[in-house]
Amino acid sequence: MEKIKFLAIYSSNLDEFFRVRVANHRNLLQVGKKTIKQLDYDPEAVLLKIQKIVSDHAVEFGEIFQHQIVPELKRHEIHLVEREELSQEQEAFVDTYFQENLLPFVQPVLLVKDKIRPFLNNKALYLAILMKDKESSSPQDQYGIIKIPSDHLPRFIELPSKRQGHELIMLDEIVRHSVMWLFPGYQIINTYSIKLTRDGELYIDDEYQGDLVKKIKTSLLKRDVGPASRLVYDKTIPTQFLHYLMNVLGVEKLGLFPEGRFHNNFDFFKFPTFGMDHLKDQPLPPMDYPPLANAESIFDPIKQADQLIHVPYHKYEPVIKFFEHAAKDPNVTHIKIIQYRVAPNSRIMDALINALKSGKQVYAFIEVKARFDEEANLRWGEQLEKPELWCAIAFQD
Repeated sequence: MEKIKFLAIYSSNLDEFFRVRVANHRNLLQVGKKTIKQLDYDPEAVLLKIQKIVSDHAVEFGEIFQHQIVPELKRHEIHLVEREELSQEQEAFVDTYFQENLLPFVQPVLLVKDKIRPFLNNKALYLAILMKDKESSSPQDQYGIIKIPSDHLPRFIELPSKRQGHELIMLDEIVRHSVMWLFPGYQIINTYSIKLTRDGELYIDDEYQGDLVKKIKTSLLKRDVGPASRLVYDKTIPTQFLHYLMNVLGVEKLGLFPEGRFHNNFDFFKFPTFGMDHLKDQPLPPMDYPPLANAESIFDPIKQADQLIHVPYHKYEPVIKFFEHAAKDPNVTHIKIIQYRVAPNSRIMDALINALKSGKQVYAFIEVKARFDEEANLRWGEQLEKPELWCAIAFQD
Protein backbone atom coordinates (compact mmCIF):
# COMPACT_ATOMS: atom_id res chain seq x y z
CA MET A 1 0.00 0.00 0.00
CA GLU A 2 2.93 2.35 0.61
CA LYS A 3 4.24 1.56 -2.88
CA ILE A 4 0.82 2.38 -4.33
CA LYS A 5 0.77 5.66 -2.40
CA PHE A 6 4.24 6.51 -3.71
CA LEU A 7 3.00 6.04 -7.31
CA ALA A 8 0.20 8.48 -6.49
CA ILE A 9 2.67 11.02 -5.08
CA TYR A 10 4.83 10.76 -8.21
CA SER A 11 1.80 11.27 -10.48
CA SER A 12 0.51 14.25 -8.51
CA ASN A 13 3.93 15.95 -8.55
CA LEU A 14 4.29 15.30 -12.27
CA ASP A 15 0.98 17.04 -13.00
CA GLU A 16 2.10 20.16 -11.15
CA PHE A 17 5.49 20.02 -12.91
CA PHE A 18 3.77 20.17 -16.29
CA ARG A 19 1.27 22.81 -15.25
CA VAL A 20 3.99 25.29 -14.28
CA ARG A 21 7.60 24.38 -15.08
CA VAL A 22 7.06 22.78 -18.48
CA ALA A 23 4.44 25.38 -19.40
CA ASN A 24 7.05 28.11 -18.87
CA HIS A 25 9.51 26.44 -21.27
CA ARG A 26 6.74 25.94 -23.80
CA ASN A 27 5.84 29.63 -23.70
CA LEU A 28 9.45 30.58 -24.38
CA LEU A 29 9.10 28.90 -27.78
CA GLN A 30 6.53 31.56 -28.70
CA VAL A 31 8.85 34.53 -28.18
CA GLY A 32 11.02 35.96 -30.94
CA LYS A 33 14.37 34.52 -32.02
CA LYS A 34 16.11 37.61 -30.67
CA THR A 35 14.77 36.95 -27.17
CA ILE A 36 15.62 33.23 -27.34
CA LYS A 37 19.21 34.12 -28.26
CA GLN A 38 19.48 36.02 -24.97
CA LEU A 39 18.78 32.81 -23.03
CA ASP A 40 21.65 30.59 -21.94
CA TYR A 41 19.79 27.44 -23.05
CA ASP A 42 17.52 26.17 -25.84
CA PRO A 43 13.89 25.79 -24.61
CA GLU A 44 13.08 23.25 -27.33
CA ALA A 45 16.07 21.08 -26.39
CA VAL A 46 14.94 21.17 -22.74
CA LEU A 47 11.39 20.15 -23.72
CA LEU A 48 12.69 17.26 -25.84
CA LYS A 49 14.82 16.06 -22.94
CA ILE A 50 11.85 16.30 -20.54
CA GLN A 51 9.70 14.38 -23.01
CA LYS A 52 12.29 11.60 -23.24
CA ILE A 53 12.80 11.30 -19.47
CA VAL A 54 9.09 11.38 -18.62
CA SER A 55 8.29 8.83 -21.34
CA ASP A 56 10.97 6.51 -19.92
CA HIS A 57 9.49 7.01 -16.46
CA ALA A 58 6.04 6.09 -17.78
CA VAL A 59 7.39 2.76 -19.04
CA GLU A 60 9.07 2.08 -15.69
CA PHE A 61 5.91 3.14 -13.84
CA GLY A 62 3.81 0.67 -15.86
CA GLU A 63 6.28 -2.18 -15.32
CA ILE A 64 6.40 -1.58 -11.57
CA PHE A 65 2.62 -1.55 -11.35
CA GLN A 66 1.96 -4.55 -13.60
CA HIS A 67 4.87 -6.78 -12.55
CA GLN A 68 5.29 -5.85 -8.89
CA ILE A 69 2.16 -4.22 -7.45
CA VAL A 70 -0.54 -6.30 -9.19
CA PRO A 71 1.07 -9.69 -8.30
CA GLU A 72 1.56 -8.56 -4.69
CA LEU A 73 -2.09 -7.50 -4.50
CA LYS A 74 -3.13 -10.91 -5.82
CA ARG A 75 -1.08 -12.62 -3.13
CA HIS A 76 -3.22 -10.74 -0.64
CA GLU A 77 -6.41 -11.67 -2.54
CA ILE A 78 -7.03 -8.22 -4.02
CA HIS A 79 -7.70 -8.60 -7.75
CA LEU A 80 -7.95 -5.83 -10.36
CA VAL A 81 -10.42 -6.94 -13.03
CA GLU A 82 -10.60 -5.62 -16.59
CA ARG A 83 -13.90 -5.57 -18.47
CA GLU A 84 -12.91 -8.52 -20.66
CA GLU A 85 -12.64 -10.66 -17.50
CA LEU A 86 -16.10 -9.94 -16.07
CA SER A 87 -18.38 -12.83 -15.20
CA GLN A 88 -22.08 -12.72 -16.11
CA GLU A 89 -23.00 -11.66 -12.59
CA GLN A 90 -20.37 -8.93 -12.64
CA GLU A 91 -21.52 -7.68 -16.06
CA ALA A 92 -25.04 -7.30 -14.66
CA PHE A 93 -23.62 -5.39 -11.67
CA VAL A 94 -21.61 -3.11 -13.97
CA ASP A 95 -24.65 -2.39 -16.16
CA THR A 96 -26.73 -1.47 -13.12
CA TYR A 97 -23.92 0.64 -11.63
CA PHE A 98 -23.61 2.56 -14.87
CA GLN A 99 -27.34 3.24 -15.17
CA GLU A 100 -27.76 4.28 -11.54
CA ASN A 101 -24.51 6.15 -10.88
CA LEU A 102 -22.66 7.18 -14.03
CA LEU A 103 -25.42 8.15 -16.43
CA PRO A 104 -26.03 11.61 -14.86
CA PHE A 105 -22.34 12.52 -15.21
CA VAL A 106 -21.07 11.12 -18.51
CA GLN A 107 -21.43 13.54 -21.41
CA PRO A 108 -20.88 11.93 -24.83
CA VAL A 109 -19.64 14.33 -27.51
CA LEU A 110 -19.37 13.50 -31.20
CA LEU A 111 -16.22 15.03 -32.68
CA VAL A 112 -16.79 16.75 -36.01
CA LYS A 113 -13.75 18.42 -37.52
CA ASP A 114 -13.98 22.23 -37.69
CA LYS A 115 -17.52 22.10 -36.26
CA ILE A 116 -17.35 20.69 -32.72
CA ARG A 117 -14.34 21.49 -30.56
CA PRO A 118 -14.81 20.11 -27.03
CA PHE A 119 -13.21 21.70 -23.99
CA LEU A 120 -11.38 19.12 -21.85
CA ASN A 121 -11.14 19.92 -18.15
CA ASN A 122 -7.68 20.10 -16.65
CA LYS A 123 -6.42 16.72 -15.35
CA ALA A 124 -9.79 15.06 -16.00
CA LEU A 125 -10.07 11.57 -17.50
CA TYR A 126 -11.69 11.00 -20.88
CA LEU A 127 -12.29 8.13 -23.25
CA ALA A 128 -11.61 8.85 -26.91
CA ILE A 129 -13.85 6.58 -28.98
CA LEU A 130 -13.18 5.15 -32.44
CA MET A 131 -16.41 4.06 -34.16
CA LYS A 132 -18.37 3.77 -37.41
CA ASP A 133 -21.85 4.98 -38.31
CA LYS A 134 -24.13 1.93 -38.54
CA GLU A 135 -26.40 3.58 -41.12
CA SER A 136 -23.64 4.92 -43.36
CA SER A 137 -21.98 2.94 -46.15
CA SER A 138 -18.89 5.13 -45.83
CA PRO A 139 -15.82 3.35 -44.42
CA GLN A 140 -14.71 6.59 -42.80
CA ASP A 141 -14.02 6.42 -39.05
CA GLN A 142 -16.04 8.55 -36.63
CA TYR A 143 -14.71 9.89 -33.35
CA GLY A 144 -16.29 10.67 -30.02
CA ILE A 145 -15.28 11.56 -26.49
CA ILE A 146 -16.69 10.87 -23.01
CA LYS A 147 -15.62 12.19 -19.63
CA ILE A 148 -14.93 9.57 -16.96
CA PRO A 149 -16.50 11.13 -13.83
CA SER A 150 -13.77 10.20 -11.35
CA ASP A 151 -14.28 13.62 -9.71
CA HIS A 152 -17.79 12.53 -8.65
CA LEU A 153 -17.43 8.78 -8.12
CA PRO A 154 -14.80 6.41 -6.67
CA ARG A 155 -12.13 5.33 -9.15
CA PHE A 156 -12.10 1.78 -7.69
CA ILE A 157 -15.37 -0.14 -7.34
CA GLU A 158 -15.65 -3.50 -5.61
CA LEU A 159 -17.37 -6.19 -7.68
CA PRO A 160 -19.53 -9.06 -6.42
CA SER A 161 -17.26 -12.10 -6.31
CA LYS A 162 -17.55 -15.81 -5.65
CA ARG A 163 -13.84 -16.27 -4.98
CA GLN A 164 -12.16 -15.42 -1.72
CA GLY A 165 -10.89 -11.90 -1.27
CA HIS A 166 -11.82 -8.75 -3.17
CA GLU A 167 -12.27 -7.98 -6.86
CA LEU A 168 -11.99 -4.38 -8.01
CA ILE A 169 -12.79 -2.72 -11.30
CA MET A 170 -11.70 0.77 -12.27
CA LEU A 171 -14.34 3.33 -13.18
CA ASP A 172 -12.69 3.65 -16.61
CA GLU A 173 -13.54 0.02 -17.37
CA ILE A 174 -17.20 0.48 -16.43
CA VAL A 175 -17.45 3.38 -18.90
CA ARG A 176 -15.68 1.30 -21.58
CA HIS A 177 -18.12 -1.55 -21.01
CA SER A 178 -21.15 0.74 -21.24
CA VAL A 179 -20.07 3.09 -24.03
CA MET A 180 -22.43 1.42 -26.54
CA TRP A 181 -25.38 2.82 -24.56
CA LEU A 182 -24.14 6.36 -25.21
CA PHE A 183 -23.62 6.05 -28.96
CA PRO A 184 -26.48 3.74 -30.01
CA GLY A 185 -26.22 4.62 -33.70
CA TYR A 186 -22.57 3.66 -33.95
CA GLN A 187 -20.46 0.53 -33.96
CA ILE A 188 -17.75 0.93 -31.32
CA ILE A 189 -14.37 -0.14 -32.71
CA ASN A 190 -12.22 0.70 -29.69
CA THR A 191 -11.72 3.17 -26.84
CA TYR A 192 -8.57 4.92 -25.64
CA SER A 193 -8.08 6.83 -22.41
CA ILE A 194 -6.64 10.37 -22.57
CA LYS A 195 -5.91 13.18 -20.13
CA LEU A 196 -5.08 16.83 -20.81
CA THR A 197 -2.94 18.92 -18.46
CA ARG A 198 -3.42 22.66 -18.83
CA ASP A 199 -0.98 25.50 -18.25
CA GLY A 200 -1.53 26.63 -14.64
CA GLU A 201 1.01 29.44 -14.42
CA LEU A 202 -0.18 32.91 -13.39
CA TYR A 203 0.92 35.30 -16.10
CA ILE A 204 1.17 38.89 -14.85
CA ASP A 205 2.63 41.42 -17.26
CA ASP A 206 3.95 43.84 -14.64
CA GLU A 207 4.07 42.84 -10.96
CA TYR A 208 5.33 46.26 -9.88
CA GLN A 209 2.60 48.48 -11.35
CA GLY A 210 -1.04 48.57 -10.32
CA ASP A 211 -2.85 46.27 -7.87
CA LEU A 212 -0.92 42.97 -7.75
CA VAL A 213 -3.57 41.24 -5.64
CA LYS A 214 -6.26 42.14 -8.16
CA LYS A 215 -4.09 40.89 -11.03
CA ILE A 216 -3.52 37.56 -9.29
CA LYS A 217 -7.23 37.13 -8.62
CA THR A 218 -7.94 37.71 -12.31
CA SER A 219 -5.24 35.18 -13.28
CA LEU A 220 -6.63 32.59 -10.85
CA LEU A 221 -9.96 32.66 -12.69
CA LYS A 222 -8.13 31.63 -15.89
CA ARG A 223 -5.90 28.95 -14.36
CA ASP A 224 -8.03 25.94 -15.30
CA VAL A 225 -8.73 27.14 -18.85
CA GLY A 226 -5.11 27.69 -19.90
CA PRO A 227 -3.62 26.24 -23.09
CA ALA A 228 -2.74 22.55 -23.30
CA SER A 229 0.59 21.67 -21.73
CA ARG A 230 0.49 17.87 -22.01
CA LEU A 231 -1.70 15.19 -23.59
CA VAL A 232 -1.33 11.79 -21.96
CA TYR A 233 -2.78 9.07 -24.15
CA ASP A 234 -3.07 5.31 -24.54
CA LYS A 235 -0.05 4.32 -26.64
CA THR A 236 -2.19 1.87 -28.65
CA ILE A 237 -4.28 4.66 -30.20
CA PRO A 238 -4.09 4.76 -34.05
CA THR A 239 -1.81 7.48 -35.40
CA GLN A 240 -4.60 9.05 -37.49
CA PHE A 241 -6.86 9.33 -34.44
CA LEU A 242 -4.03 10.86 -32.37
CA HIS A 243 -3.34 13.50 -35.01
CA TYR A 244 -7.05 14.29 -35.13
CA LEU A 245 -7.09 14.82 -31.34
CA MET A 246 -3.97 16.99 -31.53
CA ASN A 247 -5.74 19.24 -34.02
CA VAL A 248 -9.02 19.39 -32.08
CA LEU A 249 -7.40 19.96 -28.67
CA GLY A 250 -4.60 22.28 -29.79
CA VAL A 251 -1.76 20.00 -28.66
CA GLU A 252 1.70 20.22 -30.19
CA LYS A 253 4.05 17.31 -30.79
CA LEU A 254 6.21 18.28 -27.81
CA GLY A 255 3.14 17.90 -25.61
CA LEU A 256 2.50 14.23 -26.46
CA PHE A 257 3.14 11.61 -23.77
CA PRO A 258 2.16 7.98 -24.42
CA GLU A 259 1.23 5.81 -21.44
CA GLY A 260 -0.68 2.59 -20.82
CA ARG A 261 -4.38 1.88 -20.48
CA PHE A 262 -4.95 4.05 -17.38
CA HIS A 263 -4.04 7.60 -16.38
CA ASN A 264 -4.64 9.95 -13.42
CA ASN A 265 -2.68 7.67 -11.15
CA PHE A 266 -2.91 10.17 -8.29
CA ASP A 267 -6.25 8.46 -7.65
CA PHE A 268 -4.16 5.69 -6.07
CA PHE A 269 -4.25 7.88 -2.95
CA LYS A 270 -7.77 6.48 -2.53
CA PHE A 271 -6.97 2.86 -3.29
CA PRO A 272 -9.06 0.73 -0.90
CA THR A 273 -7.05 -1.10 1.76
CA PHE A 274 -9.89 -3.27 3.14
CA GLY A 275 -8.53 -2.79 6.65
CA MET A 276 -5.23 -4.54 5.82
CA ASP A 277 -3.07 -2.25 7.92
CA HIS A 278 -0.23 -4.79 7.88
CA LEU A 279 0.31 -3.80 4.22
CA LYS A 280 1.14 -0.25 5.32
CA ASP A 281 4.15 1.14 7.15
CA GLN A 282 3.82 1.02 10.90
CA PRO A 283 2.50 4.41 12.08
CA LEU A 284 5.08 6.58 13.84
CA PRO A 285 3.02 9.28 15.57
CA PRO A 286 4.95 12.36 16.75
CA MET A 287 5.71 12.56 20.46
CA ASP A 288 4.73 15.20 22.98
CA TYR A 289 7.43 17.58 24.11
CA PRO A 290 6.66 17.48 27.86
CA PRO A 291 8.03 20.88 28.97
CA LEU A 292 5.70 22.68 26.53
CA ALA A 293 2.86 20.17 26.23
CA ASN A 294 1.83 20.36 29.88
CA ALA A 295 2.45 24.05 30.56
CA GLU A 296 -0.51 26.22 31.53
CA SER A 297 1.18 29.09 29.72
CA ILE A 298 3.75 28.25 27.08
CA PHE A 299 5.82 31.27 28.13
CA ASP A 300 6.58 29.88 31.61
CA PRO A 301 8.94 27.07 30.47
CA ILE A 302 10.44 29.41 27.86
CA LYS A 303 11.36 31.88 30.66
CA GLN A 304 13.14 29.09 32.52
CA ALA A 305 15.25 27.84 29.56
CA ASP A 306 15.51 27.70 25.79
CA GLN A 307 13.28 25.00 24.33
CA LEU A 308 13.98 23.04 21.13
CA ILE A 309 11.44 20.79 19.42
CA HIS A 310 12.33 18.42 16.59
CA VAL A 311 9.54 18.34 13.97
CA PRO A 312 8.20 15.89 12.77
CA TYR A 313 9.47 13.72 15.63
CA HIS A 314 7.81 16.05 18.12
CA LYS A 315 4.27 17.36 17.70
CA TYR A 316 3.86 20.78 16.10
CA GLU A 317 1.29 21.67 18.74
CA PRO A 318 3.68 23.87 20.82
CA VAL A 319 4.15 26.20 17.85
CA ILE A 320 0.39 26.61 17.48
CA LYS A 321 -0.02 27.10 21.24
CA PHE A 322 2.69 29.77 21.13
CA PHE A 323 0.40 31.95 19.00
CA GLU A 324 -2.81 30.97 20.79
CA HIS A 325 -1.30 31.86 24.19
CA ALA A 326 0.24 35.05 22.80
CA ALA A 327 -3.18 36.12 21.49
CA LYS A 328 -4.64 36.17 25.01
CA ASP A 329 -1.57 37.00 27.13
CA PRO A 330 -1.99 40.56 28.51
CA ASN A 331 1.80 41.11 28.34
CA VAL A 332 1.87 40.62 24.57
CA THR A 333 1.20 43.84 22.65
CA HIS A 334 2.58 43.05 19.17
CA ILE A 335 2.70 39.93 16.98
CA LYS A 336 4.70 39.77 13.77
CA ILE A 337 4.56 36.72 11.51
CA ILE A 338 5.54 35.50 8.03
CA GLN A 339 3.21 32.96 6.41
CA TYR A 340 4.06 31.07 3.23
CA ARG A 341 1.44 28.34 2.70
CA VAL A 342 -1.60 28.91 4.89
CA ALA A 343 -3.92 26.00 5.62
CA PRO A 344 -7.63 26.44 4.72
CA ASN A 345 -8.42 25.92 8.42
CA SER A 346 -5.55 27.48 10.36
CA ARG A 347 -5.48 27.73 14.15
CA ILE A 348 -2.55 30.14 13.87
CA MET A 349 -4.56 32.52 11.70
CA ASP A 350 -7.52 32.15 14.08
CA ALA A 351 -5.15 33.12 16.92
CA LEU A 352 -4.08 36.25 15.01
CA ILE A 353 -7.72 37.24 14.56
CA ASN A 354 -8.34 36.74 18.28
CA ALA A 355 -5.26 38.86 19.03
CA LEU A 356 -6.62 41.67 16.86
CA LYS A 357 -10.01 41.49 18.56
CA SER A 358 -8.33 41.86 21.94
CA GLY A 359 -6.56 45.05 20.82
CA LYS A 360 -3.09 43.74 19.96
CA GLN A 361 -1.13 44.99 16.95
CA VAL A 362 -0.55 42.29 14.34
CA TYR A 363 1.74 42.45 11.32
CA ALA A 364 1.33 39.55 8.87
CA PHE A 365 3.63 39.09 5.88
CA ILE A 366 1.89 36.68 3.49
CA GLU A 367 3.36 35.06 0.36
CA VAL A 368 0.75 35.80 -2.28
CA LYS A 369 2.27 33.58 -4.99
CA ALA A 370 2.75 30.35 -3.03
CA ARG A 371 2.17 27.92 -5.90
CA PHE A 372 -1.45 26.65 -5.95
CA ASP A 373 -2.07 28.10 -2.47
CA GLU A 374 -2.59 31.66 -3.72
CA GLU A 375 -6.35 31.58 -3.20
CA ALA A 376 -6.18 30.46 0.45
CA ASN A 377 -3.44 33.00 1.23
CA LEU A 378 -5.42 35.85 -0.33
CA ARG A 379 -8.56 34.84 1.56
CA TRP A 380 -6.78 34.85 4.91
CA GLY A 381 -5.05 38.16 4.15
CA GLU A 382 -8.33 39.83 3.26
CA GLN A 383 -9.94 38.45 6.40
CA LEU A 384 -7.19 39.99 8.53
CA GLU A 385 -7.52 43.30 6.69
CA LYS A 386 -11.19 43.76 7.55
CA PRO A 387 -11.86 47.24 8.99
CA GLU A 388 -13.02 45.85 12.32
CA LEU A 389 -9.66 44.06 12.75
CA TRP A 390 -7.12 46.50 11.24
CA CYS A 391 -4.22 44.14 10.74
CA ALA A 392 -1.17 45.42 8.86
CA ILE A 393 -0.80 43.07 5.86
CA ALA A 394 2.03 42.88 3.38
CA PHE A 395 1.55 40.60 0.38
CA GLN A 396 4.87 39.30 -0.97
CA ASP A 397 5.12 38.09 -4.59
